[in-house]
Amino acid sequence: MAASTTTTTTTSSSGGMDKRLMKAATSGTSTSMYAMAALDRSILLGTTPQGNTCLHIFCIYGHEGFCKDVLELEESLIKAVNLDGETPLITAVRNGHVSVASFLLAQHCSVLGLRQAIRQQDVYGFNALHHAIRNGHKDHALELIAAEPALSQAVGKHNESPMYFAVMRNFTQVFEKLMQNPLSASSGGQHGRNCLHAAVKNGDQEFVKIIMKERPELAREADTSKSTPIANAVQYDMVDILQVMLEHDSTLGYLIGNNGLPLLNIAAYREFVEFVLRTPILRKLVNMQDKNGRTALHLAVARCNPRAVAALLSHVDIDATLLDNKGDIAAWELYSVMKNAKTINWAFASSSASNSKELDELNYKHEWSEEDLNLLLKEQMDKAQG
Repeated sequence: MAASTTTTTTTSSSGGMDKRLMKAATSGTSTSMYAMAALDRSILLGTTPQGNTCLHIFCIYGHEGFCKDVLELEESLIKAVNLDGETPLITAVRNGHVSVASFLLAQHCSVLGLRQAIRQQDVYGFNALHHAIRNGHKDHALELIAAEPALSQAVGKHNESPMYFAVMRNFTQVFEKLMQNPLSASSGGQHGRNCLHAAVKNGDQEFVKIIMKERPELAREADTSKSTPIANAVQYDMVDILQVMLEHDSTLGYLIGNNGLPLLNIAAYREFVEFVLRTPILRKLVNMQDKNGRTALHLAVARCNPRAVAALLSHVDIDATLLDNKGDIAAWELYSVMKNAKTINWAFASSSASNSKELDELNYKHEWSEEDLNLLLKEQMDKAQG
């Protein structure tokens, strides 16, 4: 996608770009460029008010042949930087001229002393690899990674890494190559997220598996909202993603969310508590209390979710008599619920069912009254106390 750029020129005597050279650069006419350089080689060093050299202009318009010709005459132009912090390589990538960018990359790699310029970052902190991934040039991104692995370590002005962009764009090959470099940055911008946050948000199980295997510590990193990737999985109701993460590190289930809730309590609220209860190492969560002293059972009752209530009450470790900070047991949540509705339509699930299959078999529509709900919880608490 070539940029349409209009540039004001001045005479070469003042350091600006000669108007004739500008015309040749925009049209891609090497003949006139050669003629001017034959009279005065320094004419090729002139720049526009934006700091662009004739090579930058060639890259904006995608004139690959012209780029080759001018570098034969003035090699130093390849590492010139304009006022936006761009080398001709970055300019070519940013404007979508991949063949020009590949040629320039080869020139950087073949000439001693030019490799460092490959790592140039623009005023936004982006290097050529950032731009290649953002602009969708997967093959060129792989080419850049192979030529200069250090590109993967750079982050943008707001801490954006190439790996984060690769995950967001779902570029599997690029992501896998970046992950092979243990020095690759994984941060994802001013909100403090990392590439695992992005993989979870996109619901990409394969990316999550790779990250959990290679960089499990990212699962515990919280963003500026104090949300960890596993908290996001719960928030977005991504049970499959949650399962992948817990298979790699089951202790993640004991992390407390930014709302002060343990994982099981959030699961009760988000209505997939049965999955958590099936994970043996998370057994302690069944009676874990949040900052308000509420257990998952308190929340399941408050959410009018009999399936979750039944799953919790059927768990061997459940303690239905735990008090929250207000001194209320879970059953008393019903009173506040009933203030808003005399009857509640619940998808009934038997509290005697011991696994999800039994719960599914016993599931049917039922209208629950306040008396019904009280009897259900009273029965379970009597069992717990007896």
